[in-house]
Amino acid sequence: MRRREVCCAYFDPEYDKLDEKIYGTRVHVDNESCNECTVVKVNSRNKQDLLLEVLEVLIDLELSITKCYVSSDAGWFMDVFHVKDQEGRKVYNTKAICYIEQAICSRESQRVTMTRSNELASRPDIAAHYTAIEMIGHNRAGIFSEISAVLAEQGCNIVEAHAWSHKDSLACVAFVSDESTAAPIDDPTRLAAIKNHLGTVLQPSNSADKYQGSARANLLGVDGLTRNLERRLHQLMFASRDFDGQSGQAATPVLNLDSCRKGRNTMVSVDRCMEKGYSVINVECVDRPKLMFDTVCTLTDMQFNVFHASVSSRGPFARQEYYIRHKDGRILDTADEKCLVVKGLMAAVERRTCEGVKLELCTENNNVGLLSYITRVLRENGLTVIQADIVMDGEMTKSIFYLQDISGNKINMDIVKSVRKELEPLSVQVKDEPQTPRQQESEPEPVAARDGSYILGLLKSKIERLSHSFIPN
Repeated sequence: MRRREVCCAYFDPEYDKLDEKIYGTRVHVDNESCNECTVVKVNSRNKQDLLLEVLEVLIDLELSITKCYVSSDAGWFMDVFHVKDQEGRKVYNTKAICYIEQAICSRESQRVTMTRSNELASRPDIAAHYTAIEMIGHNRAGIFSEISAVLAEQGCNIVEAHAWSHKDSLACVAFVSDESTAAPIDDPTRLAAIKNHLGTVLQPSNSADKYQGSARANLLGVDGLTRNLERRLHQLMFASRDFDGQSGQAATPVLNLDSCRKGRNTMVSVDRCMEKGYSVINVECVDRPKLMFDTVCTLTDMQFNVFHASVSSRGPFARQEYYIRHKDGRILDTADEKCLVVKGLMAAVERRTCEGVKLELCTENNNVGLLSYITRVLRENGLTVIQADIVMDGEMTKSIFYLQDISGNKINMDIVKSVRKELEPLSVQVKDEPQTPRQQESEPEPVAARDGSYILGLLKSKIERLSHSFIPN
């Protein structure tokens, strides 16, 4: 008798992807339904940190979010963003629209930026071609000048760098190359020397200071970096507990719009939604670009999931509402947890807000030691860098510094003029203004309207989900 073959049931390999094909991420960019903004709608099965990844795509293009509704209950993520470009207009650039749709759907994207002419420009993957260094330490007057000087002394050319300071914390991510070969630095002995010298500069002068053990410089490989450097700066600042600050004053939840209007204070409150088992976070502050990205980054760093959110801006003010739970399912139930969330979110809002003089310079690439020279000139004239962004743009390097007077007084513009003259023939532009919040003529949203915005947004999102869920035959 012929032996009977035993066969197993066959499963098409594409079956595992069927669920994603049917219920996968759908992105629609709409320029018709709103007269003032471009509407970006995202529907998807809920995935961890998807909201943050969507925000990363939008800030890559320097888009401002004027309104947003988020819902991710029952395993489904629904999001509606109202966005504008840097000039306050709708997004009509077809390449930018294509990038939004593809990057969100694939969750993988190259580094891009939107130019002032609303053209999409690819940015080189510098992490693969240069040595990455991240720094965390004690903030003090002239610290960025000292970091620049150490790197110059060690024969490093700074190709790109981003530095934030807040209260007594400093975080910086820099990409450097060898000054003679323009190649990455891979000699272990030399790398150890660079790390030790930077570590010494980052340490506070007071041995009893809290940063004595935490200040450090790390050398990173490509795998050690997040795709978004601003995301990494938030992580570094949060790790340094910049929300505690030198003053040691604990932040308290306050909600008073009149106070915000007069003093531009950031206000954060923590409530409960007992019916659904959420903690409810409300943030009111002066509006500015990338505000929602900053707050969602911090909530993610504090291990919270955002289930619902409503964000709106009226005039120069913004209001954000988040319904959250801890990743283990808990809500905020202790005073210490609530205080940490309040302080963390206030710091997230304040880190990127710079009150000071903005200095912009354009220089040729591979100008070794130039950054050290520029920051030394600033320091010698009584000016300190509180935030810096140095980015390679083709054959040129664009450097933006936010400056304050070392003594804490208002900057004397005569000194700035003197600095500008001393830096000739470099191309220097000076703006005596804070990092710009969005200014509009309309009044803040009435309280009655704000209270209903979340429910209306949720209803709108669910209707949109229904309309997009039909699959054509």
